[in-house]
Amino acid sequence: MVTLTELIESLHRIFAEDQVNVDEVIMLMKTYNSNPAEWRQYAVFDEHKYTRNLVDIGNGKYNLMILCWGPGMVSSIHDHSNAHCFVKILDGILLETRYVWPDNQNKQTPLKKLNESRYEENSVCYMSDKLGLHRMENPSHSDGAVSLHLYIPPFDACNAFDEVGSLLKSLF
Repeated sequence: MVTLTELIESLHRIFAEDQVNVDEVIMLMKTYNSNPAEWRQYAVFDEHKYTRNLVDIGNGKYNLMILCWGPGMVSSIHDHSNAHCFVKILDGILLETRYVWPDNQNKQTPLKKLNESRYEENSVCYMSDKLGLHRMENPSHSDGAVSLHLYIPPFDACNAFDEVGSLLKSLF
């Protein structure tokens, strides 16, 4: 197992190259066991919305962020602007709902749900635009959740969708 500092150092080595080996990154993320003493300094909660807190800019190759989810908080249904997204649960539980990309021909058709997955502490998941859209949520009504997100390449915007597949807006 590695520390958070060692994880970041390994990410810098892996991303000295321009190619992304998804399996290698997933395996690396799995080698880190959540240790609140290492990540607590980045965990900033807001009672009204989930927060995104920068941990490392990865020499411009990636962004490593800690997201803090208050009880019951939910992201919009969104894409990843052609970025890879790796998520490791540091504390609590998150639910992920994946959707098929909307059919632009029929804007009144509800998004088709692909699946729902439940992730607990130290679980790792992967998402990209090739896999569809997704939404993350903290199902607890009493406890917060904390997750570590790795975006490759870094991105500063994504598109949000409503339940019927209409593009709502670009976020961030």
